[in-house]
Amino acid sequence: MKKRIVIIDYGLGNLRSVFRGLERAGAAPTITADPETIASADGIVLPGVGAFREGMEMLGDLKDTVLDPANDTPLLGICLGMQMLMDSSEEHGVHRGLGLVPGDVKRFIPAAGEKVPHMGWNTIRIEQDTPLFDGLREEEYVYFVHSYYAAAAPAHTLTSTTYIHPFASAVKNGSTYGVQFHPEKSGAVGLKILENFIERVC
Repeated sequence: MKKRIVIIDYGLGNLRSVFRGLERAGAAPTITADPETIASADGIVLPGVGAFREGMEMLGDLKDTVLDPANDTPLLGICLGMQMLMDSSEEHGVHRGLGLVPGDVKRFIPAAGEKVPHMGWNTIRIEQDTPLFDGLREEEYVYFVHSYYAAAAPAHTLTSTTYIHPFASAVKNGSTYGVQFHPEKSGAVGLKILENFIERVC
């Protein structure tokens, strides 16, 4: 049977492209804001495009579902969804995140010849073994669009990427994973990551 992967619909994010990516990866995805459906899934995806504060506000009561200690379902945050997993963000003031992965979200300071946002293809370098990246090379190209980055401790950093300076491009804490890049837009590498989340993580 196909794994039941739920994409949380809180009003932000490229839901359809994430849905299609998970479908291609072999899942039976559902887009929903229903807490019971989310809690009963094999895996949960928290996507997101936009500002951190707006994302946290629009997530609303679904925060309780995501944070329920009785629910240890594997969770994958994508782009803004990954940033929302962290303790806080300094985007337009300091705002609290979900606190599922220790660390904070900070703004890139533009450097000579490098613009913000960080947009386009860049490499991820695997820093520690994880089933999420099984079958990938030590360095792979994926697609990014973001102006803020996660400052996470090495213990929670799965991959690093350098743009202006090194930052955590994938993080983990327990059964919670986050990727700053867009796997659904990252070709065969992104598809493999989604397949790994479905088959190896969930």
